[in-house]
Formats: sequence, structure tokens, C-alpha cells
Amino acid sequence: MRHPSLRARRVAAVSVGLVLAAGAAACGPEDNDAKASAGDSTPHKGGTLTVLNSDPQQDFDPARLYTSGGGNVPSLVFRTLTTRNRENGAAGAQVVPDLATDTGRPNKDATEWTYTLKKGLKYEDGTPITSADIKYGIERSFAPELSGGAPYLRDWLVGAADYQGPYKDKKGLSAITTPDERTIVFRLNKPEGEFPYLATQTQFTPVPKGKDTGTKYEEHPVSSGPYKVVTNDNDGEHLVLERNTYWSASTDAERKAYPDKIDVRSGLDSSVINQRLSASQGADASAVTTDTNLGPAELAKVTGDKELAARVGTGHFGYTNYLAFNPHVKPFDNVKVRQAVSYAIDRSSVINAAGGSALAEPATTYLPNQKSFGYTPYDLFPAGRTGNAAKAKELLKDAGYANGLTITLTHSNSKDFETSPEIATAVQDALKKAGITVKLQGLEDNDYRDKIHNVKTEPGFFLAHWGADWPSGGPFLAPIFDGRQIVKDGANFNSGFLDDKSVNAEIDAINKLTDLDAAAKRWGALDKKIGEQALTVPLFHPVYKRLYGENIRNIVISDWTGVLDISQVAVK
Repeated sequence: MRHPSLRARRVAAVSVGLVLAAGAAACGPEDNDAKASAGDSTPHKGGTLTVLNSDPQQDFDPARLYTSGGGNVPSLVFRTLTTRNRENGAAGAQVVPDLATDTGRPNKDATEWTYTLKKGLKYEDGTPITSADIKYGIERSFAPELSGGAPYLRDWLVGAADYQGPYKDKKGLSAITTPDERTIVFRLNKPEGEFPYLATQTQFTPVPKGKDTGTKYEEHPVSSGPYKVVTNDNDGEHLVLERNTYWSASTDAERKAYPDKIDVRSGLDSSVINQRLSASQGADASAVTTDTNLGPAELAKVTGDKELAARVGTGHFGYTNYLAFNPHVKPFDNVKVRQAVSYAIDRSSVINAAGGSALAEPATTYLPNQKSFGYTPYDLFPAGRTGNAAKAKELLKDAGYANGLTITLTHSNSKDFETSPEIATAVQDALKKAGITVKLQGLEDNDYRDKIHNVKTEPGFFLAHWGADWPSGGPFLAPIFDGRQIVKDGANFNSGFLDDKSVNAEIDAINKLTDLDAAAKRWGALDKKIGEQALTVPLFHPVYKRLYGENIRNIVISDWTGVLDISQVAVK
């Protein structure tokens, strides 16, 4: 996630306290019994689905949201050119057509992409959806007053860098053309084989120009999906969706849209959400959460209850928690010091601090351990389960620190994120065995984020995390390791200041590939090559556990968002 907003970070964050707040989940092998129990009854249309969430569904405008914003709630109202495949696990990490007839047709060098809209597409008022509406929807996402969505279009589209949206520039974006009502063409600055992934972003939602009310559009956006907004109280705190009668399943192979009504209640305390789902009384029996996980204590209680255990979804989202080095700060300018820290890490203690093995998996690769990212297993600095202090000491001696050294680890004081004091303390204890004294610098979360993302204040050693905007190695590796993405006067995520011409060139070469399987293999190889420079120490990939009500049927949790997909859910 290139701009990890509070919402985006929380969607994939591990809490170390009672509640593992706002995580993501995808069904794992251990959930077969739970899925079978939930799927005993054939899903039927009808009823009301209740969604209980911690984060308010704010800014309900396609220009201001990421695709996964609000745990799939936006995708019930906003359709895009392409979308994610609505299936469990790895199958759900594939991109498929949505409003378009296919995932896009590139020219020879992937600098131009053409889409054709399906026939019979309509808005909630029965008017037809046109290619001009998609062009306009994208253009309005450039308006400063509607900022907040994914930033890629400004970088990728020809001539878009300084565009300020249609309210100020009536000419529009020349990089997007609409030869007819069903055809739209995009011209790009450089080859982008992953454009079909980008076309899943909510900025590709059609918006009828005549119905655009600017910043007030979020109060009643015009639906292109199976549901329309009938209530939006307190900026998404209470959102009610009802059927869009002009939506046709014949044009939408992905959204099942079983319930007649979706009642979204947000801004709730995480522990209250889990208590209500556990009790499963009244409307809560037909409830799910898309942003609240079970924590260690809650999980222990649920595991001991057969009925509750059958109502837990488990899985993974493309996310990595790691230690970051700034090689411009001594002693981390010495690669042997960075390697020593890598060997000294006790991942068992780190995982225990993150809630235990049920909630975290050890990581030795930067890329998440999923095929779509190009995951290639490697362990360049094998520390075993509890760290290799002897090897770490040997490297420290080679680096000129035979008597050990003292360093500072910066982390957030917030317990909502995996940069918490508990994780930092586990790292501190592990490195002590190797003769490395770690002083902890805990900051309030806003101060922490400001410090680590500013090139002038970035510390030498800090806890970090990264999640992908779509399931590919590109949005995972490029923002962190592409030297051309080092930002000197804004939020910088290339913490190691890596500017390796061969790495940059390989990123460009992979971006030209439209064969996503071939691209994935090369992302995996590049991950290993970058890992040799020891600019990060991967710690763990989160595992997520989430309750749902006893009347919920047809659970689908993919590896794309990791969030329970409410477009598939039915109520008993």
C-alpha cells in the first residue's frame, strides 16, 4: 500500500492485545470443517445481512476509496472495469472482468490498454452506463477535494501528473479516449503489464456527470452494482444498502447479492463486535465483520467451544512485518552489522509477542508466502526458530564490534499495530544474546509514522510493515526498493535508500510482461536478489481469525483482500 492510510494499515494490522484489530483473512486448510458447517444449507436470496465494523465507512465516494476500502462494502455499489475473482484462497487472487468483457487488451509494449463494456449495463435509475462515464469517474478522482484514492493513475497516465480534475480543467485527460459508448482506451507513460489489476480500483467506477454533486456525492453515489445507498448517517457510521433493481446478474458473474438488505454499523469497539458475534442473538445471528479479528485470549476461548470454532474463518492477506535499516546511519552502513541482526533474530519470541503461531507465521522472505506474489522460498541468514547468536557474534567481530554494540530500535507505542512495544521487546531480548544492546524508542503513532517516512529524520533501525494494493510482487517491491521512488520532500517508503540500477531495470522489465504468471516468477527472483543486501529483516506474516454469526452461509475469503466477501454471503 503505497500510501498506507489509517484505514489501509488497519485492514492488515495485527493487534497484540485482546483484539487483533482490523486484520484480513483468507480461508486456510484448517477451516474445511468450519466452511462445511456454514455451507450445509444452500444459500438463498432474501433477509438482512448486518455488518459490524470498527472503522467507519467514511468517504463513500469511488474517487476517494481503495478497492478493498471498507471490507468489500464499496464493491456492492461500485463496479469497475475489472475485479477480483470471488473465490476462496489463492483462486481469489486472480483478476477477472467486471464491467468490461475481458481484463483488457494491451498493445505490443503494454503502453496502451483497450476495454469494451458489456451490453446492458445500467445505473440504479435505469440509465445506461457508458465509457464516457468511466472516463469522467477517473477524471474526478484527480480533483484535490476528492483525494484519498490510489495514486497510480497520476503516475501512469500520459500527461496526468499535474491534472487537477474536471472541476478546474474542463478539457479532461487526453490519455483516456472513448471512441464509442462501449470502448475506452488508456495511454500510459511506460509499459504496465499489471494494468488489469489497477482497473479494479474504485477510481474506475462509472460516474454520470449530470449526477455528480462533488464532495456531497458520497451521500448518495449512483450505483452500478447490485445494491444502492438508501442511508448514510454520520459519514458512514450507519450505512444501509438495498437492492438496485436495474442490476442484472447476467452482466455480473462475481457478485451473488443474496441478501435483500445490507445494514452496516461502524465505529464499534472491537471487543464488543466479537462479543456480539459470539452471542449471535437477534440480528447479530445474521452478522459478519470485515475488519475485526480475534485476539489471543478470545481465540483461546473460541477454540474451546465447538460451536464457536465452527464459526471462525482463517487465512492470509499479502502483508509482511519486518525490521528496517537505514544504511545512512551508523553502524547500519556496515552490511555485516545488518547481517548479524538478521542472524540474531528469534522469530519464535516475536511470533509469541504477536499472539502466537495461530496468529502469525515466521517470515524469511520479504514477499508474502503466496503464489500470486511470486513467492520464492529462501532464508539467506538462517537463524532457526530461536536465533543464531554465535553466527551473529562472528559477523559483529568481522565488522569491528568484537565486544558488542549498542543500537536504538524505534517503534510505535500503539497496541493496534505490529510495531508495538511487545514486538520491540522481543527483538531487544533476542539481540541481547548476540551481544547487541538495544535501546527502545517508543513514539506515539503519528510521531512514529512521521519520523520513519521522512528522509531527514528516518532512524537507523525501526519496526515496519507493508501490504500490497493487489496480489503481485510489483506493488510490494517497487515502493520499497525502486530507487526512483525515493521521495526527498514527502512520505518516503524506500527506507534502505536502495537505488540499484540492475534492480530498477528488472522492475521495468517485469512491468512490461502481460503474462502475470511469468511476471510472478521474476518478482520472486528479484525478492531474493534484494534480500542479499540485508536492508530488511522479515519477521512474520499475519494470520487472521474472524467470527461470523450462526445464520451466515456461503463464506468466501480470498487471498486478494483477505476480507470476508459480503458479495457472496447469504443469511439463513
